[in-house]
Amino acid sequence: MKNYYDILGVQKGATEEDIKVAFRKLAHKYHPDKKGGDEAKFKEVSEAYAVLSDKRKRAEYDTYGKTFAGGGPQGGPQGGFGGFDFSNFQGFQGFQGQNGQAFEFDLGDIFGDFFGGGGRARRGRDISIDIELPFRDSIFGTERRVLISKVGTCDVCEGTGAKKGSKTITCPTCNGKGEVRESRNSFFGNVSTSRTCSRCHGRGTVPEQPCEVCRGEGVAKREEEIRVSVPAGVEDGEMIRMPGRGEAVPGSKAGDLYVKLHVRADKLFTREQNNLITVLPIRLTDALLGGEYKVHTLDGDEMLTVPAGVVHGEMLRIRGKGVPHGRGARGDLLVRVDIEFPKKLSKEARAIVEKLRAEGL
Repeated sequence: MKNYYDILGVQKGATEEDIKVAFRKLAHKYHPDKKGGDEAKFKEVSEAYAVLSDKRKRAEYDTYGKTFAGGGPQGGPQGGFGGFDFSNFQGFQGFQGQNGQAFEFDLGDIFGDFFGGGGRARRGRDISIDIELPFRDSIFGTERRVLISKVGTCDVCEGTGAKKGSKTITCPTCNGKGEVRESRNSFFGNVSTSRTCSRCHGRGTVPEQPCEVCRGEGVAKREEEIRVSVPAGVEDGEMIRMPGRGEAVPGSKAGDLYVKLHVRADKLFTREQNNLITVLPIRLTDALLGGEYKVHTLDGDEMLTVPAGVVHGEMLRIRGKGVPHGRGARGDLLVRVDIEFPKKLSKEARAIVEKLRAEGL
């Protein structure tokens, strides 16, 4: 006997929202119209959701292990998909399985985001590009101009699809509604749906004379210069999302552009959260007696006092010379002391060191 809770991956006491979320995730994963989908698994999770999303059927199933309307482990719809596409659910009318059982959940809501439901054309395709940044630009921010090739709004007709000087007319296919209603058979039974008109792409109008460049579609493949504003303090591998700058699609919103940032390593600096780290080589005598050193920062050179008795690997701090963050705040530059020990000593130097050792230093 099937365990519907196990099929959806939820506990028996799961809330309606938990069940809905679990079903949406699995339905997206197994939908047969999706690459790598699994029709059998999709039917199974749909059957489980049809029962657990209905209070009466769920109560029957929890008590008896089945539902008496045919939707439990002993029943359930047996029809096939018949090529049905869930992407165009609108004006949901409700439908019945072959045994007369009514399913009342709203597939338009379940698949809306993933398959572009609600009778609208699917949004444009998301695209991604990679940008390499010098280390300094990642710290202080910059603006980059990138030329990309993509499907965008037609420059000639400005997205109307009409030849310049011509007008648009009511779409003869949908009579200006932008939608076409149709009935199809699915494994749930006969389903009445609305789909976006393939001729006018939901606009309700078509050009009397189509644009010669885009052939009336309103979109065309072209090159576009994109300005990417890189904020201060970005890290290697970070992604910038630019809504609506992806590929365009007739009658609907454009997709998004994702910019992945690759920060080049720097010879002098490494990053640790909002702080920068650099290494300062110093002489052994300055480690013992102290000294002044010039340190390179991203803002220019700074003088740093090395205290007497500093130890190898100790961190000295220059405040406010790190990574910008928050409202005008900046991290610090941490200077790691690298004491350079001489490989050879003169006779005089060796005598001094021997004297120091004799004194217990």
